[in-house]
Amino acid sequence: QVQLAESGGGLVQPGGSLRLTCVASGTIFGVNSMGWFRQAPGKQRELVADMLHNGITNYADSVKGRFTISRDNAKKTVDLQMNSLKPEDTAVYYCNVNVPGSSWSNPVDYWGQGTQVTVSS
Repeated sequence: QVQLAESGGGLVQPGGSLRLTCVASGTIFGVNSMGWFRQAPGKQRELVADMLHNGITNYADSVKGRFTISRDNAKKTVDLQMNSLKPEDTAVYYCNVNVPGSSWSNPVDYWGQGTQVTVSS
C-alpha cells in the first residue's frame, strides 16, 4: 500500500511562489512516473508536471519555465516549485505516483488528498 500526503498550498498573490511537497509512505516497488496534477472548478483534472522513471520531466505548456518538479527517491518525496504564479494556477493540486500493477497492462495510480492553491490579489 502507498499513501501520499501533500502540503504547501495556500493563498498567494500573483507573481508569488509556493513549494508543494508530497511525502509517500508505504512500500513502493518500482515507479513508472510521479508528478502533480491539478483541478480547477469546472475543469478536468490536468497534468501539471511529471517525472518518468528515467528522470525525464514533462510540463504542461502553461507552466513551462515557471514550475519545477523534483524528487528524492531515498526520502520518497516529490516537490513542485511554483514561481511567477498566476490567477489561472488556482486549483487543487494532487500528488500522483504511478506504479506497476499486477500486470503491465494494469498500472496503479496513487493519489494524495490534494492541497488548495489560490492565486489572487
